[in-house]
Amino acid sequence: MEELLFNFINSLRYSNGYSQNTAESYLRDISRFIVYLKDNDIDSFEDVSKDDMYDYITLLRSGKITKRKLSETSFARNMSSLRSFYRYLNKVENIKNNPLTSFKGSKIRRKLPDVLTFREVEELLASFDLKDETELRDRLITETLYACGLRVSELCDLKTSDVYLNEMYLRVIGKGNKERIVPFYDSLCDLYRSYLNGYRLKYAKDDHFFVSKRGTGLSERYVQMMLEKASLKAGLRVKVHPHTLRHSFATHLLDNGADLRIVQELLGHDNLSTTQLYTHLTLDRLKTVVDKAHPLSGR
Repeated sequence: MEELLFNFINSLRYSNGYSQNTAESYLRDISRFIVYLKDNDIDSFEDVSKDDMYDYITLLRSGKITKRKLSETSFARNMSSLRSFYRYLNKVENIKNNPLTSFKGSKIRRKLPDVLTFREVEELLASFDLKDETELRDRLITETLYACGLRVSELCDLKTSDVYLNEMYLRVIGKGNKERIVPFYDSLCDLYRSYLNGYRLKYAKDDHFFVSKRGTGLSERYVQMMLEKASLKAGLRVKVHPHTLRHSFATHLLDNGADLRIVQELLGHDNLSTTQLYTHLTLDRLKTVVDKAHPLSGR
């Protein structure tokens, strides 16, 4: 069973272009399932009955499998992992059984993280001391996430060859190895030049655009922790996550009249419906303004 799982994870990483994070999540989810099967003396995916799967899903939802109750989002991801794995087994590994066919996935209401106001973005950016070379790099990381709407994985994977200073755009490799072009503005270009001629010139040992003092690419975890510390230093109402800046990027563009399909392209979304989540958020913000400001509101 472990060999089949290994083959599946490799297919995600190398054939289907899934991100490292997604592949690792699938690995954890399905490894947990295999442990459950072995604990119940089931040593083949062919032998998993619908009753076995029902029992596993019941224990998973209750939190007894994971030792803590899963959120709806985490539970849905576990189910997605299992479905994808059994589709692979059926299609590639000649496994005939699929005990998931009778289980319908529950629809999960997607919840966007907090979106910063533009004033909060300014306060966050102002919290960095540009005279300090490391803080200049971290400011540039923060502003790139907000100015270009990148996923943290995309930012950490940026290479020097992906940054076109003269033309002022980034070449971003997103989910499924899909390439997109994201422009940036003049003042960000000036920061890039300062970083390239200072910190990066001093430390870089590989082609990653953003590097540590060891000279190699930064981890996603570093970026997450750096932003949390910066948001506390700036006195913001929320701890800022990389995705907070991506969502703020999209929401602020729509707030200021950007076309939905252009925002879709900039974010690298395959489906317009994913981008439309931001229009709901924008409408909520507009309604809040009207409720607070209109003289007839509340009558």
